[in-house]
Amino acid sequence: MNVPTTNHEDELGTDTILHYFYDPLCGWCYASESLIEIARDIPGLQIELHAGGLIPNPVRLPEAKRKQVRVADGRIHDLTGQSFGPAYLDGLLDHPDSIWHSPPTIAAVLAAEAMAKDHAFPMIAAIQKSHYVDGRRVVDVNVLAEIAINIGLNESEFRTKYAAVPVAEHIETAREMMHRFGLHGFPTFLLERAGRFARLHHEPLYGMPDEFKALVSSFL
Repeated sequence: MNVPTTNHEDELGTDTILHYFYDPLCGWCYASESLIEIARDIPGLQIELHAGGLIPNPVRLPEAKRKQVRVADGRIHDLTGQSFGPAYLDGLLDHPDSIWHSPPTIAAVLAAEAMAKDHAFPMIAAIQKSHYVDGRRVVDVNVLAEIAINIGLNESEFRTKYAAVPVAEHIETAREMMHRFGLHGFPTFLLERAGRFARLHHEPLYGMPDEFKALVSSFL
């Protein structure tokens, strides 16, 4: 499906939307941080978040899977320069009893977004830093509340919103949309303009935000 093209970013209409399918605990979504950040600077482009629930149920990763994740993390670091701290690599990731579970982190993003739409992206970034750099257990609501405070949110309001957001419904809707467009994996980017959609093939552009911005603009 093609989207009409233009070279003029200032001509974007309000119906130009970049759909970002992600998961806070997805390493490659952490790798795409610079891509999504530069996309936020494109004038007139709206970004809609769709969290797909990479790890829908609480799990402990077996040793083989933890080794696989460590290899992927190394590749992400080499491609993008994203940091993976010792507290994560030698603590959280290395510990066989660490729990991995996406819905609590997604609920935190939805709660932040419900409080103020522009807080969703800082919440994602702060969760990722807490997880991948500081090695914190971001499946814990108390840790997530501390993260919320650190990005300037009111703790009491955050906890109220966190308890009320429709996490399961959000994940189901995101997955239905991915299925409808034949999308697989996280992150995935889908551009919508005037009711027409185009998948953005971002995979060669990790660590190259300017090139990603040019890719997005080429579809407009």
